[in-house]
Amino acid sequence: MELVWLEDFAALAEYGSFVRAAEARHVTQPAFSRRVRSLENWMGVELFIRTPQGATLTEAGKQMLPSAQEATRRLYRMRSEAQEVAGMAAKTLQFAATHSLSFTFFPRWLRGAEKGTPIEAVRLHSDSMVVCEQMLVQGQVQFLLCHRHPDVPPLLAPDQFVSKKIGEDVLVPLVGASAHFGSSAVSLPYLAYTQESGLGRIVAHRLQGKEDFLHLKPLFSSHLAAVLMSMALENKGVAWLPRSLTEQEVVDGRLVRALDESWDIALDIHLTRPLAPISPFAEAFWAGV
Repeated sequence: MELVWLEDFAALAEYGSFVRAAEARHVTQPAFSRRVRSLENWMGVELFIRTPQGATLTEAGKQMLPSAQEATRRLYRMRSEAQEVAGMAAKTLQFAATHSLSFTFFPRWLRGAEKGTPIEAVRLHSDSMVVCEQMLVQGQVQFLLCHRHPDVPPLLAPDQFVSKKIGEDVLVPLVGASAHFGSSAVSLPYLAYTQESGLGRIVAHRLQGKEDFLHLKPLFSSHLAAVLMSMALENKGVAWLPRSLTEQEVVDGRLVRALDESWDIALDIHLTRPLAPISPFAEAFWAGV
């Protein structure tokens, strides 16, 4: 048994695709498939039903998934505790944060969170929402920093994780100041988030059934808000972008509204942690947030 097998198992259960899960795990698809098969051989049962459309959990796989996730968290927690005892990781806070919050919000918020008591070490992992959620589930980080919307619950078991609201943000439909798509009801080039994006889940929920009304024509997609912002600055289309990321561009007049304020999407910014114990220093930090 290897820890990476359990991590691969959870990733494939999340993505339902060997190709996408292998990409998320930064390994080739053949190597990823071999590791999943090795876990199945060790367990002595098939964990996935394989079809041309992807992979779905068998009943045995569904039964095993929560236990595998908890075992992974415990192993990472055991490593962190051992390193703290040895003085190798004392007072280290480990965060996973979505890209859009890593750029501007996280540094400012962390300075305020110190409250006069300097934090000795911070490790920030910046990635898509899906990867960040996996890192928290697997115990690789103590905290997840992400956008939340009350109508779009996170893909985390509510009986295993708890969160605090630590800020607010808003998604605004923006275009480049020089963009000109006409005043008639013609197709509006649309810069969209991919499925891996937490913001993508929220925007998709808000626009469900309204794409035709807005005459949105998908042109480009990415899980990175910063990439969509760059495309909008190049006058390639409209994108729903976080105000926290685009404040300077709006002030400078390089990005302007594409739609009125009724299409804005109010967001909360949450810090999430496991209900299970984390390191003493991380517990103290959480208590003070």
